[in-house]
Amino acid sequence: MEPSAQSSDIRLIGLRGVPEVTQGMSLAALVIASAEATGVTLEAGDILVVTQKVVSKAEGLLIDLRTVEPSDLARRHAERWGKDPRQIEVILRESARIVRMDRGLLIAETRHGFVCANAGVDASNVPGEEMVCLLPRDPDASAERLLSELAQRLGVEIPVIISDSFGRPWRMGIVNVALGVAGLAPLVDYRGQPDDNGRVMHASIIAVADEIASAAELATGKVDRTPFVIVRGYGYQPGVGSGSELIMPAENDLFR
Repeated sequence: MEPSAQSSDIRLIGLRGVPEVTQGMSLAALVIASAEATGVTLEAGDILVVTQKVVSKAEGLLIDLRTVEPSDLARRHAERWGKDPRQIEVILRESARIVRMDRGLLIAETRHGFVCANAGVDASNVPGEEMVCLLPRDPDASAERLLSELAQRLGVEIPVIISDSFGRPWRMGIVNVALGVAGLAPLVDYRGQPDDNGRVMHASIIAVADEIASAAELATGKVDRTPFVIVRGYGYQPGVGSGSELIMPAENDLFR
């Protein structure tokens, strides 16, 4: 894959005026309406970054903790660390593998293959004291549906990245990464190409979808109700795209 020529002027445009998203809402309609409210015309070459939370809300992936009966394991962990056993139970149900369960922290591998805190189960920016939000069941499919509906409505194909915030081993703070991707290649492979000094690169594969998702978070924030960001001016490599391409294969994971 040849890397695309990059622009020196990349813009992040947060789309405003987005209402609280509920199950069944059309995200494409919300994107178009919020773009109009912000005074932005969506163009060919744009990339749309959408926060995971609104995708999950639209897909009805909220769990009322009052309906959850915790297991003995969930109760023991919650009692030891002062957690809600019902939320711990939801996390356990959403996990394919528990990576670490210590000091009140729970790191899990989800069914998608993501390794993250609490299997992505989250109560932030969710209405109601007893509600938690799950990750989309298939983030790539969610991104593809949004891309297709926007193309039908606008007549232009705009790549979509569904983002969420993940912690990082050995680094403080969280950054946004790409869970689902449609319409662009999530990785740019520089292997076999010379660097500026003529040395051939052997290991440089850049996770551009993660970089775009992380940059877009600067415009979304955590409390500004700006779940849609247009990234304009980045010369991406068009492609079918898939967030699953960003998951480290088990045989290459040195930390299992």
